[in-house]
Amino acid sequence: MTRITRRTWIAAAALAAASTALPALAQNGAYPNKPIRLVVGYATGGATDVIARLIGQKLGEGLGQTVVIDNRAGANSNVGAEAVVRSPADGYSLYVFTIANTINATLYPKLNYDPEKDFEPIGLMAKVPNILVVNTNVPVKTLAEYVAYTKAQPQGITFASSGSGSSIHLSGEMFKLVTRLNMLHVPYRGSAPAVTDLIGGQVQSMFDNAPSAMPHIQSGRLRALAITSPQRSPLLPDVPTFIESGYADFDVQSWFGLAAPAGTPAAIVNKLNAELAKVLALPDVKKRLAEMGATPAGGTPADMRKFAAAEIKRWNAVVKASGAKAD
Repeated sequence: MTRITRRTWIAAAALAAASTALPALAQNGAYPNKPIRLVVGYATGGATDVIARLIGQKLGEGLGQTVVIDNRAGANSNVGAEAVVRSPADGYSLYVFTIANTINATLYPKLNYDPEKDFEPIGLMAKVPNILVVNTNVPVKTLAEYVAYTKAQPQGITFASSGSGSSIHLSGEMFKLVTRLNMLHVPYRGSAPAVTDLIGGQVQSMFDNAPSAMPHIQSGRLRALAITSPQRSPLLPDVPTFIESGYADFDVQSWFGLAAPAGTPAAIVNKLNAELAKVLALPDVKKRLAEMGATPAGGTPADMRKFAAAEIKRWNAVVKASGAKAD
């Protein structure tokens, strides 16, 4: 009697477990069954938006659902980040997590979200280097000449940026810390007006993103001195890296990752990561990224989590040492 009761109990327990698991499996298997929102923390037209639209379209094709780009500009991408953090952790609200979010962790005295704890990393999408460019009237052609020229000027040299606390600004601040040069930061409201004034001679230099700087370098309106990636760009094979130029470990790149709200099920995160890997391997995606001066990144969710944590630590030191403030 005892044996029969035990067997009956075991069978009933197994049946109950199976009935509980089946809906969960069905739900995971059905994901996604409606459009996915991909939030971009910047306005349309910039590098973040362009990369998001490129990856989002291909991601949607692979998943069999539309990926809708939702531009939520403001506060150096914090507005968009907060919108996603407050969304359900069901895989239908995603975010383009960038280098800006790791800088903001220190730049802003108070955030309404935690860049490390409130997001579930999915994977890195791409990296874009910065290029140190100068107005063509500045009498320098190499990084060594830039340093020597700056040292010789009583007032030092000016460097523009797309805004205080941006990766473009902090690239300059990092170089300033390394070299102890007298470099005066001139912030603008975006990269476009900064580049316009750089070409016009109102400022002398800038650490601009490759997609923004490339056309002006190729047209001869700006002169490139060095690139912040570990390797030279195939689009600018004659422009050396900072590392080649004698500044070891000077690897500063803007980067773009895919993230979901914290608590998103691992099955959904892993599915999105697998689809992202397929997208980054597509020849037309590689070609388009290369045309922008960008390189595919990829990796696992754990890789992105580790990378983002290291970036938060890195930029914490630069922001504090430079005294940068959010504008």
